[in-house]
Amino acid sequence: MADFGYFLSCEEHTPAQLVEQARMAEQAGFKTLWISDHYHPWNDRQGQSPFVWSVIGALSQAVSLPVETAVTCPLVRTHPAVIAQAAATSAALLGGRFRLGVGTGEALNEHILGSGWPEAPVRLEMLEEALQIIRKLLTGEQTSHRGKHYTVENARLYTVPDGPVPIDVSAFGPQAAEVAARIGDGLITMMPDPALVERFRRSGGGADPVQGGLKVCWGSDRQEAVRTAHRLWANEQLPGELPQILPTPRHFEQASELVTEDQVAAAVPCGDDPDAHLEALSAYLGAGFDTVYVNQIGQNQQGFFDFYRTKVLPQLGG
Repeated sequence: MADFGYFLSCEEHTPAQLVEQARMAEQAGFKTLWISDHYHPWNDRQGQSPFVWSVIGALSQAVSLPVETAVTCPLVRTHPAVIAQAAATSAALLGGRFRLGVGTGEALNEHILGSGWPEAPVRLEMLEEALQIIRKLLTGEQTSHRGKHYTVENARLYTVPDGPVPIDVSAFGPQAAEVAARIGDGLITMMPDPALVERFRRSGGGADPVQGGLKVCWGSDRQEAVRTAHRLWANEQLPGELPQILPTPRHFEQASELVTEDQVAAAVPCGDDPDAHLEALSAYLGAGFDTVYVNQIGQNQQGFFDFYRTKVLPQLGG
């Protein structure tokens, strides 16, 4: 049976709001938390983007749920040796309840230091090298590394967790799924694609956990919920590699002008019909996912949590 988690959106909410949402999620019956790691929101209307590692520290003291980054890019903006320290401290605070979710990132967040934005195959190569560094440092051993993309010299983490930190890898295509199976402890993806899950499992992922996420917009007025989802998250419907290469929120706003409310309504469960939400979640279950994370778009968080606590999670065994 799959578990259901809540996906905390750093792009929409202040640190204090995220901590309060985590408390509400635990009270509503969600079993685990994802939290996004961005430097910028996707557009100015979303309006926030706190430093994820500070928020994770607060979450460790506020709730008893497991927490995972969804996802951190340890390639360009932040050196993998620094990500290793952040992950180690988070894991120590959470006492075995932390997983590190990683991916190859987007130019939106990673270009800010002025370095070039590598092509996707190069980023996959960088990710593999980065994880080698992170795993070695998480053991607490002194580490030196001179590789194609990164150098580490005489680094040692003195604050490390009692056990290994699982590292899950985000993938949206077959090549990335094969890399995730080879270097990760699990798969993260945002679409209920059974072929991608099967590719991951056949490429060495085996019984490792597969986790997925989706956005919804609960509200008593479905059309108003559609408008909210379109206003804040039209960028979710942009196709292909575009979300990986656009550099600023303003560029996403321009591209999102091509996305209609009808497209959002067809893709995002909106309104207060439990069947619409259950149908979307069931697609992930049918594709073989082990955990599904839900994010509520907009500010009506308490209404969403009440709805899922009473109308949705009980029908899913939650």
